[in-house]
Order: sequence, then structure tokens, then C-alpha cells
Amino acid sequence: MNKTNTPTPEEAGAATSSVTKFQCKDSENQRHEQSSELNSLMALVSNPTEPEIDKSSIGILCIKDANEWCEEAAQRPDPKQLWMSLWYEGECACLFADSNLGKSIYAVQIANEIAKNEPVLYCDFELSDKAFQLRYSDDATGTLYKFPANFKRAEIAPEAMGESVMGADYEDIVVQDIESAAIAHSVKVIIIDNLSWICNASEKGDAAGRLMVNLVRLKKKHGWSLLIIAHTPKRPLTSPIDQNTLAGSKKLINFFDSAFAIGRSAKDEALRYIKQIKCRYGSFEYGADNVIVADISKEYGFLKFNHIGYAKEREHLKEVSDKDESEIDSRVMELHRQGKKQREISREIGVSLGKVNKIIKSHNK
Repeated sequence: MNKTNTPTPEEAGAATSSVTKFQCKDSENQRHEQSSELNSLMALVSNPTEPEIDKSSIGILCIKDANEWCEEAAQRPDPKQLWMSLWYEGECACLFADSNLGKSIYAVQIANEIAKNEPVLYCDFELSDKAFQLRYSDDATGTLYKFPANFKRAEIAPEAMGESVMGADYEDIVVQDIESAAIAHSVKVIIIDNLSWICNASEKGDAAGRLMVNLVRLKKKHGWSLLIIAHTPKRPLTSPIDQNTLAGSKKLINFFDSAFAIGRSAKDEALRYIKQIKCRYGSFEYGADNVIVADISKEYGFLKFNHIGYAKEREHLKEVSDKDESEIDSRVMELHRQGKKQREISREIGVSLGKVNKIIKSHNK
């Protein structure tokens, strides 16, 4: 008969003591770990800490010390003049004027000069190809003017003028296609003729403002230079050109880095003058006391502005007669009765807001 190895009471007691000893040690370790975790949580509550974040890029904002911005910018070359001191490299500029004063003629002339040195994309939403050809042909011989190879002209394809394209997202489509065309042709200088064709509501600040945000985005994204041609309401020859002359008011012109305008001379219908309205680079050279005077002529098939001198703008403005004053008064009151706001009347007629206020007050006495 086999004996069972039954532990003696002493041996059993020693084993039980050993197990209890290890269990106590495990419990102490657990209590220690729990206490440490609790202390950590209490410390976090008492002294909350936030995770490290990249403070140089928050959302759409890029943030650096002012000195760092300057030091980095100083490593890049200064912008060069694209067209005198009126338009600089890297700017979104505006050329505006009333109808039939030669905006497109001047814009093509600018593009032609720049294209002698670098590629230019001229987005022509004004003229057909035939009208463009006739404008740049010799009237006597029919010889075509030879543009630089860098001069790229674009227009909206006739088959793309359907309702599917000319819908609510038409502006976005045009801007996207201009971007794609410029990239495809390695172009960094773009001229858009004109704002009204991209934005049908360009005279409304909000609609034009949304479009300008897209165009400024192209400038900043690619480092491109843009010149936007814009239309202005009819302006009396008695009024100087200023920022409020641009259709869409001062709100629109705030989107541009620089702006210049073409005015008709009151003393000679064949004369035009170019006035600098806004600038951020360089000096303000062609303001009211030093406008560029020019006429328009065709030489060797090329229609252009000939700069013939400089003058004070007031020399080319019409003096206000009693008849003119009477017509202005009548027009102000007519628009006022139609319910238009005084600022709207000011822009439409081309007189100061103060003058509109004065006329309305005098008629209400």
C-alpha cells in the first residue's frame, strides 16, 4: 500500500505563510501604482498642461516673428517694373476707364511690351478673333502686325457658350481654366480683359469681391502678376478720376495692389490721359499733378497709345458751367426720388458725397 505524501503541519504552515507573503507584496505594489496614478491625475488637475502645437501654422494662418518675415523676404529679389511704375511684378493690378477710351488698346500694348522678354497670357473676353485681327493689321496693305512669340491670346470657345457652362458656377470655371492655361504655357503674367465678362455683377461689390478673392488666390499661390481690365460708369468730364470712379466702389479697389485709369481730355477729344490711382511698390509718379498725356494711332499695323507728355489733370477737365450745375442738381434729385442712396448717387453721377448731400438738403428746405 502506497503512502500519501501529506505535508506536515509545519510544512503546510510555511507554504501558507509564503503565499500570503507574496500576495501582500502584490497588493502593496498595486496600491503603490494606484497611488502614483492618482497623484499624477491630481497634479494634472491642479496644473493642467496642453499638448505641444505648431504655433507657426494655425488653420489658414502662417505666423512668424516680424523680423523673420523681413529676413526671409530680403533673400528674394525686389519686384521689377512690368509697366513703368504703374504695375509691378507679383501685383494684382487694375486698369479702368469708361467705354471707348482705349482700355483694351492700352492693355494689348502693355502685353506686347512684356512679351518681348517673357510669356504673357492675354485673356480676351471683349474682341472676336476677326475684330482683333483687323485692329492689328495695316489699313492700307492688310499686313498683319507680328506679335512676339511669347504673346499668348485666349478667348472663350464658341462651343463653350452653352447654358451648362454659362451657369451659376461660370466665374469659378473661368478662373480655374485661366489657372490651368497659365500653368500649361508656363506663364507668370496674365491680363484679363475684362472684369465684367467674368463677373456679370461686377458693379456689385459683394459679387466682384468674391471673384477678386479667387484671383488674388492665384497671385499668392503661384506668385503670378495679374492685370484686370475694368469698366467704369460714365463720368462727367468736370470730375477728376479717383478710387470711387471704379465700378464696384472703393470696396473693390481694395483688392488691388495698384490701379491706374484712362481719362478723356475735355480740351481735345483725340487726347487721353493716364492717371495713377493706387500703388504699393515704388513711387506715386503719375497722380493728379503729373498725368501721362497720349493720343492713339496705328503704326505698322499696331494700334497704340503714344505718350506725348505730362500735365496736371485739371488742365484736361471741363470747367463747370451754370448749365452743368443745373443738370447735376436735376440728376441728383431724380435719382433721390427713385430711392437711391446718396452714396450710390455720388458714384453714378461722379460728384462728391458731400455735394449730393448739399443738393438734397437745399431742395428739402
